Amino acid sequence: MVREDLRNIAIIAHVDHGKTTLIDEMLKQCGVYRDNQTATERVMDSNDIERERGITILAKNTAVRYGEHKINIIDTPGHADFGGEVERILKMVNGVLLLVDAAEGPMPQTRFVLQKALELNHRVIVVINKIDRPDARLEEVEEEVLELLMELEATDEQLDSPMIFCSGKAGTASLSPFEAGQDLRPLFDTIVEYIEPPHGDEEAPLQMLVSSIDYNEYVGRIGIGRVENGRLQVGREVAIVNYHEPDKKKNTKIVSLYQFEGLNKVQAEFAMPGDIVSFSGAEDITIGDTICDKEQLDPLPFVKISEPTLEMTFSVNDSPLAGREGKFVTSRQLRSRLFGELLKDVSLRVEEGQTTESFRVCGRGEMHLSILIENMRREGYELAVGTPRVILHEIDGVKQEPMERVLIDVPDGAVGSVMEKLGSRKGEFLDMAAHNGRTRIEYKIPARCLIGYRAEFLTDTRGEGIMNSIFDGYEPYKGDIVRRYTGSLIASESGEATTYGLYNTQERGEMFIGPQTPVYEGMIVGRSPKLGDIAVNVCKKKHLTSIRSSGADEKLLLTPPVVFSLEEAIEFIADDEMIEVTPKSIRLRKKILDNSLRMKEQSKKKEAAKNE
Repeated sequence: MVREDLRNIAIIAHVDHGKTTLIDEMLKQCGVYRDNQTATERVMDSNDIERERGITILAKNTAVRYGEHKINIIDTPGHADFGGEVERILKMVNGVLLLVDAAEGPMPQTRFVLQKALELNHRVIVVINKIDRPDARLEEVEEEVLELLMELEATDEQLDSPMIFCSGKAGTASLSPFEAGQDLRPLFDTIVEYIEPPHGDEEAPLQMLVSSIDYNEYVGRIGIGRVENGRLQVGREVAIVNYHEPDKKKNTKIVSLYQFEGLNKVQAEFAMPGDIVSFSGAEDITIGDTICDKEQLDPLPFVKISEPTLEMTFSVNDSPLAGREGKFVTSRQLRSRLFGELLKDVSLRVEEGQTTESFRVCGRGEMHLSILIENMRREGYELAVGTPRVILHEIDGVKQEPMERVLIDVPDGAVGSVMEKLGSRKGEFLDMAAHNGRTRIEYKIPARCLIGYRAEFLTDTRGEGIMNSIFDGYEPYKGDIVRRYTGSLIASESGEATTYGLYNTQERGEMFIGPQTPVYEGMIVGRSPKLGDIAVNVCKKKHLTSIRSSGADEKLLLTPPVVFSLEEAIEFIADDEMIEVTPKSIRLRKKILDNSLRMKEQSKKKEAAKNE
């Protein structure tokens, strides 16, 4: 059975190459919106963090009608840290639209997602997007895409992939770079003609691979996937089996079934091979499970997800200010939330920590873990997180570390300082190209050496630099480096920061807090320009006399404090420091709060280093 009326595609690309914007126009031109309806910009980026940051984090499904055809579309993340989302949904589709920016060309994540699509033998339609950019270089980008396909050992058919020239913002597409399109018809026609229709046997035993999980507080866990064979019906008794554990079988019943239509889910009574559907009723369902007939179990293999490269320790917040701002503060609540996240994030790993109140959380990168922390704090969780560390492997008796391929685009004037910094961080130069006053540099660098560099990079390039990186395998350990060249200003007393105390302290370095901020002993209140920590008293008050009032403090001018975002705080902290994360605050602190105990610990470490 071949479903000529149906096409299943995923849109894959590097971050900021215009996937979600193009889907907006596809929805508009296929009549998803009424004529008088206001269309939301980037409608597929539905959660708060996605809209705030302008990036896609979760893969999402939609569907449009084009003539007699239904086209199921999956919008995917472009950031390397969320590559697991792309890997798992590629099993649901028969082809991909590979979006490439007309000015930037193929970037690190473009290579990664294209490689995964080629491995599954998917058909590829290359869409060169943003052709209306003033710095577009269409012919060069076209050649770069062909070179990338050859590098990734594409088949002859994949090398002959059609190319569409598109402006997602204007909603136009054409088959030639020299002709301006009128609408997106050339793109839709190419999808219908080139992407293979799904096929399967409706009379065969049921097979449906679950590629995504959603949750609804009314119906519980919702499975999303494509029906491979058989017929899925509401009320049908089915079995849940996993390819890696074929002996373990769980029986369940399909309570409700939905198909995707535009931005909505439409209730359905049944689904045929090729349909992408969501269903409820299976409380124990996880990503990678197969829905089968109860009598005939035949689980489908699931794509192997790339391993995480970075780990952090999540623990119960034990600071003097703990429990004041959070709703969920215990280790039991923290454990439940973290292990619950594993059910929908296949790239994450969670293990019990060294103590009963800590957990080892492994992910794809700093952003991957920081999004998890941000979601938790918005839900009311209060926790402490430690320094990010790369996950080292031992291969054939040799210590190996994860490497990153970094692509940097900077103004010509900043090239020297950027190359100097990357060289000092064990970076290996690969390639360089100049274009229109900007230079693109490619490096291979240990993943741990990039931690903490992003803020420095933006300073060196005056905010004009663009840096993208992607995992590039394991190589022998490159040796130790100094990650931070600054120290911390540590509060020596607990209390409330005063203007007088801050005024006398700001000469020592940059401050992270303002007046009337609650502080405690061991809390980091600023950054010292030199290596080494300095204990400071920001709670100090001016002694008052009968002729000097407390209002005299108002004449003291304070430098505005540096306010860290969560990612910046993660990059800043040293190995003996932690971040206290609550729904209202992000505080930096030392692991050992007591100043005298901390000094003794440092002395012990120095003695041990001398003896070695």
